[in-house]
Amino acid sequence: MANQEEDEFSNHLFLNSAIGFLGVLFIILIIALGSRMLYPRIITERVSIDPALVSNVIQLEVLNGCGVPGIATRFTDSLRGYGFDVVETGNFDHFNVEKSFVISRGGQMENALRVAKAIGIPEQNVIREASPDFFLDVTLIIGSDFESLNL
Repeated sequence: MANQEEDEFSNHLFLNSAIGFLGVLFIILIIALGSRMLYPRIITERVSIDPALVSNVIQLEVLNGCGVPGIATRFTDSLRGYGFDVVETGNFDHFNVEKSFVISRGGQMENALRVAKAIGIPEQNVIREASPDFFLDVTLIIGSDFESLNL
């Protein structure tokens, strides 16, 4: 009889310990959830360049005009790091572009000038070619002078 009482006591002790542990864990989870609701985590990342250069999202395409394989992809990664939205990459219609230039597609020269300023293209190499067929703001043509750009 004493053996049976001892076994029941051991079982109850184990169950009570497990219930107590789960109760404490539940309380910790409730407190963590409550603190997340009251004080949500806010991640503040800053653009690594002057924020005046990228105040709104500028969608652009990057075209290889110099013939160096993979140059448009390499510039795409850098431009995305600057905060630009590169929506398309590819090749220009020829590979003998000496000086890189920027084309304003949406008619707003301000966006094209921001892209040019951010990567170090002179203002005289920014042209306007507005077309309703384009659904992006700017086209960047990378020329043979790509090593002198800020990317």
